[in-house]
Order: sequence, then structure tokens, then C-alpha cells
Amino acid sequence: MISGFYLAMLGVAAAVFLAGIGSSIGVQIPSRAAAGVLSEQPDKFGRTFILVVLPSTQGFYGFIAAMFMMMKLGMFGGGMNYDMTIIEGLRFLVAGLPVGIVGLISGIHQGLVSASGVELAAKQPEATMRVVIFAVMVETYAILGFVTSFLMVNAIG
Repeated sequence: MISGFYLAMLGVAAAVFLAGIGSSIGVQIPSRAAAGVLSEQPDKFGRTFILVVLPSTQGFYGFIAAMFMMMKLGMFGGGMNYDMTIIEGLRFLVAGLPVGIVGLISGIHQGLVSASGVELAAKQPEATMRVVIFAVMVETYAILGFVTSFLMVNAIG
């Protein structure tokens, strides 16, 4: 039988897993491009590194949201409610979805933008920060997903 507690844990897992998958895919995309650039221009490491690391933030947002959810569930204070209702558990599940789903999608797309930036950094190093700004625009939506999940968890009584 499904209990509310297991649904809440599914929400915690969704926040971490989905955002983490988005970050890991997002980081590998510009990493591959950076490896190609660095094989011929090792001095470009600093410029490519920032673009490679940018998509990792979505995973952090998912992790922070999951930690907040676990604190709200009493996992760190010893007061966990294993007998919560299905509706209570669904609240946590739904609260974990914005940061997880937006983190998954924005992590991948931020990686694609960052990979383009790595290619630009190889040809026009002075233009690197312009592409960082483009990648940060994708980040905006990850932050909105995180804030939405945070507010939803905070609203759970």
C-alpha cells in the first residue's frame, strides 16, 4: 500500500535525481567541446572552465531543495512522520517537481549554450563573457524552479 511518507520521499528523490541528471548531462556537453579546444590550446582552460561548470548549479538547486524537504519532514531532528496521509505526501511530491523538472531541462540547455561558448572562446577569447551571460539567462529558469519548490515546501503545514 502506498503511504504518504513514501510519496514525500519520492518528491525528495525527484528534486535531486532530475536536477542532478540535468546537471550531469549539461556539464558533459561543454566538457567534450572544452576537451577538444584544450587539446590544441591548453591556455584556454580558465575561459572554458567557467562554461563547463555553469550547468552544475541545477544539481545544487535540487540538492538544496531536497535537504529543505527532508528538514521539513523531520529527517534530521528525529521527528519523522511515517504515518502522514497520502495528501500530505503528495504535497511534497508536487513540491519537488518544479526544481527537478526545470533543473533537468535547463541543465541540458545550459550545457548546449555553454558548449557554443567554448567554441567561441577558442576563436574569440575576448567574447567569452558574452556567452556566459547567455548561459546565465538559462540559469534564471532554474532559479525560478528552485524558488517555486522552496515556496511550495514552505507552505506545507
